[in-house]
Amino acid sequence: MRLLPARKRIAVVEVFGSIGGSVKSAVHGRIFSTIRRDRRIRAVVLDIDSPGGAVPASDYLYRSVAAIAEEKPVVASIRGVGASGSYMICCGASHVLASPGAIIGSIGVISVRPALEELLGRLGVGVNVTKSGEFKDLGAFWRASTLEEDAKIQGLIDDSFDAFVSIVANARKMDEDRVREIATGEVYWAPRALELGLIDEMGDLDRAIDVAAELSGAPRKTVVIGPKRSFRERLFGPFAEALVDQTASEIERRLLMASLRY
Repeated sequence: MRLLPARKRIAVVEVFGSIGGSVKSAVHGRIFSTIRRDRRIRAVVLDIDSPGGAVPASDYLYRSVAAIAEEKPVVASIRGVGASGSYMICCGASHVLASPGAIIGSIGVISVRPALEELLGRLGVGVNVTKSGEFKDLGAFWRASTLEEDAKIQGLIDDSFDAFVSIVANARKMDEDRVREIATGEVYWAPRALELGLIDEMGDLDRAIDVAAELSGAPRKTVVIGPKRSFRERLFGPFAEALVDQTASEIERRLLMASLRY
């Protein structure tokens, strides 16, 4: 993380890419923890462009943002995509705005796993499993799941979804039944999201900084804080980094066993 200047500032934190992929809970968690303790930072703007990602990481970062909002204003600014897990992170903020062309929502949970039993059979590949409990290989890709296993996974999805709905309802001051009506997994353009009460206003990053300054009384001076750039990014540049991250995230999504994602 770059050193902050001595004068009071508004921190702008970039949240770009998939959560659990480009956006790692350990790295951003440390950033948010430092910001919360730093008295020189009077307000925070989250610069968001993320399709969401892993359930545990999304929940962890939401709670990290909410902890900051208890002590200083946090404004979430959705520049491109604020969907699923990244929208959950927005719910930790004091104020949420989005650019008119932003995509918002996708409130829901999904579990994806490959089913390779038939392919492995064609290849003559067998899998020997020794396990301590009936569900230790829950979501295994080398065999078809049982009805009981499907019920277990559905239970995890339902519990995660209920938690997501509760977070949105509390953040947006909406009835949970109303949240469930719009939490179909679909996304909305920013104007529709505004009508539904998912955001507070439309605007760009500059407007978000203005709001942060108004809420905190801090001067309109910013410092951008983000994860340290990887060697891969420094070597190949932002475009190649984004391409590699997207490919890696897709491979991970397809291969991880029964991975839950917002």
